[in-house]
Amino acid sequence: MPPAEPVAGTQPQRQVEAGPDRQETNILKLSDERIALARIPTAPARAEQLQRHISVTGTIVPAGDRITRVPVKVAGTISELRKRLGDTVQRGEVVAVIDSREIADVRSEFLASGVNLTLQRLAYERTQSLWERRVTAEQQYIQARATYQEAQLRHDLARQKLLALGLDPNDVSVPAPGDVATESVSRLRQYPVLALAGGRVVERRVDVGASVGQQNDPTEIYTIADLSTVWIELAVSLPDLPQLRSGQRVAAIATMGSAAGQQEGKIAFVSPLLDQNTRQARVVAEIPNPDDVWRPGTFVTADVIISDADVPIGVPHAALQTIGGETVVFVRVPGGFEKRSVTVGAQDHRIIEITAGLQAGEEIAVANTFVLKAEIGRSRMQD
Repeated sequence: MPPAEPVAGTQPQRQVEAGPDRQETNILKLSDERIALARIPTAPARAEQLQRHISVTGTIVPAGDRITRVPVKVAGTISELRKRLGDTVQRGEVVAVIDSREIADVRSEFLASGVNLTLQRLAYERTQSLWERRVTAEQQYIQARATYQEAQLRHDLARQKLLALGLDPNDVSVPAPGDVATESVSRLRQYPVLALAGGRVVERRVDVGASVGQQNDPTEIYTIADLSTVWIELAVSLPDLPQLRSGQRVAAIATMGSAAGQQEGKIAFVSPLLDQNTRQARVVAEIPNPDDVWRPGTFVTADVIISDADVPIGVPHAALQTIGGETVVFVRVPGGFEKRSVTVGAQDHRIIEITAGLQAGEEIAVANTFVLKAEIGRSRMQD
């Protein structure tokens, strides 16, 4: 019997042949230009390492060993504050100036002892010369030597006072004869406050004109934090605690829309004590923060890697799509991609094991595969 003619106004049904030609229906034809425009990167399928981990929420805080206080060592009045909140500070940089009578006294004592030492040395050398020529008595020589040694001791003590206050004795000089008296005294009273470490100013505790160093006065001027490395404060429950130890790797993932993204670090401290109220232990992870994108106060999820396992073939989560109830990858072929059904196995937060359907070395799309899925859907609608 001859084949029936199609009914007028309808389209003939598309016939799908069985056998090898069936594979053609899995080919998505795309030019290299369209693939590049859609930003679909590819990479060869390869062996990967699955990581068993536990997820714990935490908060970014400044690293406790990278916070520096700028202390007040002398009594006086703040005459200059050279740094504002958020400013960058270098180690040894002058951040403030204190007008201090105490400093003026210490400097004056050092200068006076230096002048006295010079005079006593000259007197001692003269007496020694006379005694060697037997012009003067030995007793006068001994007395001059003792006076010189005492002057030397006083000068050394005055030097130690300067060093204890962080001042360089070489910077203390006798005022020039032409100096105005008030200017000379003003310079003697000025005490430069140096930063003990580098970082950023996160707190300012005094204002210009404030009294410091006296009873009930502020004892610190600034708080400086080095945020190039930060901590993650984690609260870990008792069942998870035995699996954690110092040195384990941590992948920190920012939450609440932060632009920080993901960063890897390691556990620095696991507290042996439990909080009496929450029955949780404090765990501290340390992560690098070279670009200051991890801001203290940011909430994060920390994936602590507790074990590793190798798999023959693993692909990123973004490489997989579900089409028609099947899990598929897209294998790069001449002229486009081949939709390939695969069987998956174990997985972690990065990688999924492929147990069947894909060979090592085959080039697959590893990101933006939703574009390829959409193309397949569009092709079916057109058909």
